[in-house]
Amino acid sequence: MEPTDIAHPDYFHKVVDCQWACPAHTPVPEYIRLIAAGRYGDAYLVNWKSNVFPGILGRTCDRPCEPACRRVRVEQGSPEHRKVEAKPEPVAICRLKRVAADYKEDIRPRLPKPAQVRIGKRIALVGAGPASLTVARDLAPLGYECVVLDGDPRAGGMMRTQIPKFRLPDRVIDEEVGYILDEGIEFRGGTRVDSLAALLAPGASEHWDAVFIGSGAPRGRDLDVPGRAEAAANLHIGIDWLSSVSFGHTTRIGKRVVVLGGGNTAMDCCRSSRRLGGEDVRVVVRSGFDEMKASPWEKEDAMHEGIPIHNYLVPIEFTHEGGRLTGVSFEKVQPERDERGRRRLVPTGEPPVHFPCDDVLVAIGQENAFPWIERDLGIDFDEWGMPIVDRTTMASTRPGVYFGGDAAFGPKNIIWAVAHGHDAAISIDLQCRGESLTRRPPPHVNLLSQKMGIHEWSYDNGIHGDKRYRVPLKDTVIALRDIRTEVELGFDPKLAYAEAQRCLNCDVQTVFADKLCIECDACVDICPMDCITFTVNGDEPDLRARLMAPASNTEQALYVSAPVRTGRIMAKDEDVCLHCGLCAERCPTGAWDMQKFLLEMGQADDRTRMPSRPRQPAGVGMAAD
Repeated sequence: MEPTDIAHPDYFHKVVDCQWACPAHTPVPEYIRLIAAGRYGDAYLVNWKSNVFPGILGRTCDRPCEPACRRVRVEQGSPEHRKVEAKPEPVAICRLKRVAADYKEDIRPRLPKPAQVRIGKRIALVGAGPASLTVARDLAPLGYECVVLDGDPRAGGMMRTQIPKFRLPDRVIDEEVGYILDEGIEFRGGTRVDSLAALLAPGASEHWDAVFIGSGAPRGRDLDVPGRAEAAANLHIGIDWLSSVSFGHTTRIGKRVVVLGGGNTAMDCCRSSRRLGGEDVRVVVRSGFDEMKASPWEKEDAMHEGIPIHNYLVPIEFTHEGGRLTGVSFEKVQPERDERGRRRLVPTGEPPVHFPCDDVLVAIGQENAFPWIERDLGIDFDEWGMPIVDRTTMASTRPGVYFGGDAAFGPKNIIWAVAHGHDAAISIDLQCRGESLTRRPPPHVNLLSQKMGIHEWSYDNGIHGDKRYRVPLKDTVIALRDIRTEVELGFDPKLAYAEAQRCLNCDVQTVFADKLCIECDACVDICPMDCITFTVNGDEPDLRARLMAPASNTEQALYVSAPVRTGRIMAKDEDVCLHCGLCAERCPTGAWDMQKFLLEMGQADDRTRMPSRPRQPAGVGMAAD
């Protein structure tokens, strides 16, 4: 193998598993250390720079960072965990994010101020959800005039209309959306865009230099089975029903409720139903429990509130009497694999299952709906009616029109919408300056030694064996009385500190200097995970098999040095390294060092201007080429 190029930004970025997995690439260990130090405002701003909505995401994020957390792999190999059959669990990254939001000081003086000079470029943002707000936040300080258009009277998009208040209170949305709008961004609530052609028309009352579409996936899927039309009065589309509850239009539901679907929307529907009068509320899913799209913690929360989940049941009929819904009949199915190994659900032949109910909430998925985008504008759509969008630039096939969030690639989650917003803001800035959209700003990278003394580091390198700490919950009896009562209480500072200590500081990297190595094997002897091996070089599969502990996880790299004095190479398996620093403490020559790696992704304010004055392009109001 060739020596590892640790100067490449992606090498150590990938070793910081949580940051690598986060769509917005938030520097997770950095803000967790700040929380442990009680520097909540600093931790909040580290988050705010990349993920924009720390308080919102600290309550609602889908947490792609947590399954990637190295802590799980380390605990899987721990004798203590194997002995007691304890479930390895990641650091509570998401809930620590909320701690920064809950305990920060007033950070408004540290946020960007409205631009004192406008550059004469106007951006229309359709939809006031997380993607559009991220674009506006990135561009407004640069002097762009950003106008956010939304049919709802208050900004926030699906964060406000589809996430129940017992999970995400309005005060949190108001605060974090307010930080953005206070940058001099114009919000036009109650302004529905019914025609993109009218918005782009050369003779329109307003000219736009670019348009960003972050209108979400606003249409819930329906279910067409016998009895649907007859029982329509008591059948509700999940996301529409949640919006109606959010705005206070719906305040009660029947005592017996069946929720169809296995995603997070279904979990929000069933838990909301319990708070609006549902006494017998149950979730019915066609798949198995482990295959449900809902996050594990969402399922746990629903069951904690006494809501059963029934699996492998397919709805076949809505029963009704005298024009009123009486229940739902289901066919029982089971998974089987065909001759090609493909999994499918087949009927078991058992009698149908019938659940009596007063109301049904259909939460079987969401679809994008673009009836307001005319098909002759130069914006191409695929066979599923989705716009064709470049995944790097977020540009559509019409110059000057960009998509992001659920509107771009279908329903995902808030953190993906934020990532799309950052990318689109870069593109809009490049377009308005006449530069190629492919000229993306590089990330900012630092690699700094943490050495303070011979055996002292500027970070806590102790490995704590604590199990994951539970987030305190409000008593269920109290929580179910009011749909606006927040259920999770969050960590207090003491619990937050304890949970923060479970972080392995994966961003403090072991850096090896081959020219200083005397091959004493002290690092090999002291490594608690058998990560380090000195051996003859070879191809990667061969080398992985010959390490002190075979490196079977090919998702994680091998750190390979240039030859040391005897011609052998140092090979370190990055997979389960604890970043404890024992190798650097034991090394007599300083060949090993602990160096903190900090990566911040490039954003629109990281301008790399061309030497010559850029050509100013026509705005999107002009005809497309």
